[in-house]
Order: sequence, then structure tokens, then C-alpha cells
Amino acid sequence: MEDFKFETIQYERPDFDQFEAYLKDLTEKVKDANSYSEIKEILEKADEYMNAVDTMTTVAMIRNTLNTTDEFYEKEYEFIAERQAVAATTSAEFYKAILNCKFTDEISNDYGKELLVILQREVDQFKEELIPFIQQEAKLTQRYQKLIATAQIPFNDQILNIHGIQKYFEHPDREIRKGAFKAYSDFYHKNEEEMEEIFSELIKIRNEMGKALGYDNFIPLAYMQQKRSDYGVKEVASFRDQVHREIVPLCQKLYEAQAKRIGVDELKVYDEKFMFTDGNAEPIGDDDYLVLEAQKMYHDLSPETAEFIDFMIEHDLMDLKNKPNKASTGYMTVLSSYKAPYVFSCFNHTIYDMQVLTHELGHAFAGFMSMRNQKTSAYYMGGTDIAEIHSMAMEQFSYPYAEQFFGKDADKFRFAHLQEAVTFVPFGVAVDEFQHIMYEHPELTPKERTLEWHKLEKKYMPWRKYEDDEFMERGGYWYHKIHIFLYPFYYINYTLTTMGAMEFKKRFIENREEAWRDYLNLCKAGSSRSYLELLKLANLSIPFEEGSVKRAISLAKDILLAEIEKEN
Repeated sequence: MEDFKFETIQYERPDFDQFEAYLKDLTEKVKDANSYSEIKEILEKADEYMNAVDTMTTVAMIRNTLNTTDEFYEKEYEFIAERQAVAATTSAEFYKAILNCKFTDEISNDYGKELLVILQREVDQFKEELIPFIQQEAKLTQRYQKLIATAQIPFNDQILNIHGIQKYFEHPDREIRKGAFKAYSDFYHKNEEEMEEIFSELIKIRNEMGKALGYDNFIPLAYMQQKRSDYGVKEVASFRDQVHREIVPLCQKLYEAQAKRIGVDELKVYDEKFMFTDGNAEPIGDDDYLVLEAQKMYHDLSPETAEFIDFMIEHDLMDLKNKPNKASTGYMTVLSSYKAPYVFSCFNHTIYDMQVLTHELGHAFAGFMSMRNQKTSAYYMGGTDIAEIHSMAMEQFSYPYAEQFFGKDADKFRFAHLQEAVTFVPFGVAVDEFQHIMYEHPELTPKERTLEWHKLEKKYMPWRKYEDDEFMERGGYWYHKIHIFLYPFYYINYTLTTMGAMEFKKRFIENREEAWRDYLNLCKAGSSRSYLELLKLANLSIPFEEGSVKRAISLAKDILLAEIEKEN
């Protein structure tokens, strides 16, 4: 498979009947096995077959997001979602057989104990009664994604998509910023009723899934889906409290300084992305130029990243340009059979493009390394809480290379990016708390749900001011966050891992060689250990411990406040 390119991969619909028959046969062989060598051979065969099915599933998903109006891949992805849900019963029976076999000690010794933890979690989060709910959930999330991807937003005699309109949030002309944000808001307001309907159904379905497993609501299942095994709701709540105490007041200072810097009496929501009177930093080249400079950066950073970026370019494993009907999102996924990461995004000629080239490629680099260092695909993708450290730390490691992408405005980029890394955290924890409220209180009406978001903005983003926008003022902003619909309870990961990324930033400055070694070890480990164990492996702090947030952001806080002081 060395000469493949993504666009030439031939898609073949997974044969789920054959898949189920094959797994059932392996399940019986597990039960009859008399030696660990037999079990190991079965595990390897199952892994190879599952990778083949997963790879075709991923190809269909990617091609569906590349063009959400392509009926063929839309139908293929719908078919896969339906059949995958049914096949999960057979997969669960196979995992149970492995967990109940006589050779679990040998499995742990060979693969590490985390494999059995992963299999147990897969068993615990599935019951046959869940199948219709899983199928309905997939249809609803695809419906939301298509609604957002096909957005046509009229502005300044243009028709723009979601990513296209956001470029104007950074325009030097305040009236243009205001108009762009209003056009963005109007799109969500116009579709509020449909989004209300989708989310109401998702809450109902997901809570039914949780109840089918014996829980009060969806939340415990969601934590399992996010692969959390050594912390829970209590620890996450304590982290949110630390953010409220330590980061919200800092953000208030940063936004006050920003208002003064750009010459406005009161910062409005449409000013938040505009940070300098002479304009924000913008990439100095086109899309192709940025990829070429990223290649140079990764060649300089380490031999491992050099090999990685060449692999990504050689095999066309990135689609980064903004196009009509392309899903309005960014992600990294893996083509397991090819041991290949894949990165998807929509450039919009802002500092966001640099974040794609570091954040999503940070995920991809971790996948690239784990796929070459782990013996089972169960370990390829780090748990969602640890995986965002891979991406966010890579963003920080890129700071010395900013001149390649932003020229004379490199310092502007570094300041803006660091401020956004900090000011994002209160929003991130608000998204998490919002979701806890939603699933704990399914009786809330759609308008009451939106009011809850309004309250959370007052708590975590007290600086936020809307103007002449009744929809946003009453709480409509949450509708734009795709994760709430598609990836429930994922969002807190970005905030937890910001702490790890900030630690890596400090250590990278103090001792680059040592910091890179720990980062590389973390990437190679994939999900072969639990979250807390991986933090220990990388010599990182536990974000739930009292005082950890204050310590983690100390360097960023000092840098940002020092820069603000220079302005006075």
C-alpha cells in the first residue's frame, strides 16, 4: 500500500453479513482456545478484519464530508450507520468472549492491561436495545451537519458558507464586523426551529440510551463513549470551578485591554476576534504556500515530524481548502489499514489556518506515531482527553516558526493565538456545563435551554455584549457549536488539555530536548494507558487537583499581562 493516494482508494461497501459471520466464528474459537497463542492469533485476525471494515467506513465518512450533497456517499454513510449499529451486537459478544477467556493475564502481559479495560468499556456501553436509538442518532447528527455545511449566508453582495463569513469577524472596519456577525447570527436564528427539533430529539434518544443501560440519563454513557475510566463528573466540575476562579478574571483583563487597544468604549461580541487597530495577523501566502511552509517547519522540528509530513503530502492525506457544500468542521481521523492519518478542514485565510496546520496535524502526528508503535488498533487513537494535548501542544511548539507564515506580523499571531488559547477555556467549560444541564433536565423547553446558555455566558463570559441581536442576547450562541450536536461531552477535553499544552509550552522554552522527548513518548503511547497514567508518562500535572489550573496558565498569564503592560 506504499504508493496509495487518498483519492485513488477504491471504496467498497463493507459486507456486514460477512463481518458478523467472521466475528461469530472467531468468538467460538476464543471459547474453544487451549493456549494463549491461539488467542493472540484470533486477536490479530479480528484486528485486521475490523481495520478493513473501519477503513471503508472512514472513506465513506470523509467523502461525505468533502461534499455533503454527494448523494452516493450520503446514502452509503446512512447505510453504514444503520448496519454498524446492528453489527455492534456481534462485536460485543466477541469482546465478552475475550474478557471471559482463560488467558486474560497473558493478554495483559502482552498488550498491557488497558486493552481489557477498553474491551470492558465497549461491552458496558452497549445493549441490543440501543440499536434503534443509535440509528436515529446518526440520522439526526447527519441532518444537523448537512444543514450547517450547506449554509448560504448573504453578505456584501456575496453568498458565503460558515467558514467564509467568519473571516469578516476580523475585518478592520467595525461596521463590517458587526454586519458579518449579524449575518452569521441570522443564519442560526432562521434555522432555530429545525435545530431545536434536532437537539430535542437527540436529548430524548441519548437519555433513553442511558436508561437502557440502567442509568438515570445519558451522562454516564457519554463519559464511557469519551473513554474516561479514571475520573468522572465530580472531577470535571472541580476543574470548571478552578477555571471560573482563575481564568475568567484574567480574560476580563485581556478583553478590557483589547477594547482600549482597538479604540472602542465597550467590546462587543463582533469585536472579540479583532485584536489590533492595523488589522490582525493574516497568512502571507495562499493555501499551497502554507502547506509548503508547514512542511519546512516539520522538517526542522524533528526527524519524526519530517517523516510524518512527507507521508501526509505524498499520499494526499489532507483536504484543507474551503469549498461549497464541504462540511463546516475540522477533524483528524485514521485509515487503519493504511496506518495513515487523514486531516480535513476549511482554510479561511486567518490565523485559524495556522491552527489547522498545527492542531489537526498534531493529532495526525500522534496517530502516525502510535500506529507505528502499538501492536493493536485499539491503541491507535489516544483517548479524547489526552489526544487534545497532542494537538494543542503542537500549536505551542510552532511559535518559533510564525515568521514563515505571518512575516512581520508573527508577534501579532503569537499574542493573538496565546490570548485565544486562554480566553477559549471559559467558553469550553460553559459548553460542558450546558450539556450536563441539558441531559439532567430533559424537561426544559427549547427556549428554556437557550436561557440556560444565557445564564452560563453571564457566569463564564461576563464580558460578552451583544448589540441589536435579540436571538444571541437570549442565548442563541450555543447553536453554532457543532460538538454539542455531534460529539456530546467532548468539548471539556479542549479545556483540560489546554493545561497540558501550556505546561509543554513552558517546558519547551526551558528544555526543548526534554519536553520534546516526553511529547514524543506521549504520542507513541496512543491509548495504551489510562488518562492519568499517560499524564504521568509525559510528566504532566493532573488538571483536577486544586491549584493545577493556576500553575498551568502561569507562563501564559505572565506573557500576556507583560505585553498589555507595554501598551499602557
